[in-house]
Amino acid sequence: MNKKTRDIFTALGFLAPTLVIFLTFTFFPVLFSFYLSFQKWNSFSWSGEFVGFDNYIRMVNSEEFWSVFKNTLIYTIGTVPLNMIISLLVAYGLNKKLVGKKLLRALFFAPVVVSPVAAALIWRWLYDPNFGLINYFLVFMGLKPVNWLNDPSAAMFALIGMGVWKTFGYNMILFTAGLNAIPQSYYEAAIIDGANSWKKFWKITVPLLSPTTFFIMVMSMIGSFQVFDIVYVLTSGGPLGSTKVMIFYIYENAFIYNDMGYASAVSYMLFGVLFALTMLQANYMKNKVFV
Repeated sequence: MNKKTRDIFTALGFLAPTLVIFLTFTFFPVLFSFYLSFQKWNSFSWSGEFVGFDNYIRMVNSEEFWSVFKNTLIYTIGTVPLNMIISLLVAYGLNKKLVGKKLLRALFFAPVVVSPVAAALIWRWLYDPNFGLINYFLVFMGLKPVNWLNDPSAAMFALIGMGVWKTFGYNMILFTAGLNAIPQSYYEAAIIDGANSWKKFWKITVPLLSPTTFFIMVMSMIGSFQVFDIVYVLTSGGPLGSTKVMIFYIYENAFIYNDMGYASAVSYMLFGVLFALTMLQANYMKNKVFV
């Protein structure tokens, strides 16, 4: 065996554990779920009945599916822009010379490392209609308390509020890295030309942050379409289905109703939507991103 062949086998030996894990827990489930999307199959049987595109047709004709899709869009539209604006402003503010800015960054990032279930339980207490801290402040300011998690008109706002709080610290760190990568010479030249703080931010910072902004926008959108844990803990899709989102809908059909074929079809529809939205964003941003 020559050295080149020996090196190949050595590399494969090191890669083997990762390849086994990838093939077992990612590649095979993806292919099998695609197969299931054309089957009528439940958790208690080893074989299913081929039904062709019936699961997809059922999904498209389902009013509940479109209601769930609308809820997911509302959550995405509510969280992604707000999350990006807050994280950018916080990152920009903490990029100045401030006392204790490292501590502030750690505090803002802390929600990211908290378990989603634990965080949701904390926010469930904050949203409590009788003794929650949020309603306490509303009453203190002379406003009426809100039944956040049991009112269909308020429950989605409750999810959006917690979703932004839980994830904006991660985006803040990414924006901070992007800000630190901008050469200071641009700002020095702008100062010589008489630019004020707003012009420096709008004409230098925002354009040169476009690669970071694009990455955060795409990842935030994908994450918002895949939200599940906080929905499961806070509302379980209620009240009256007002917070039932795509992943919860997939979970419900797969593990409560044991309709794995239909759940797989919805999963692939979700993949198609995310892929299409990502491609649209990429095409829109390709002439707006400064590399």
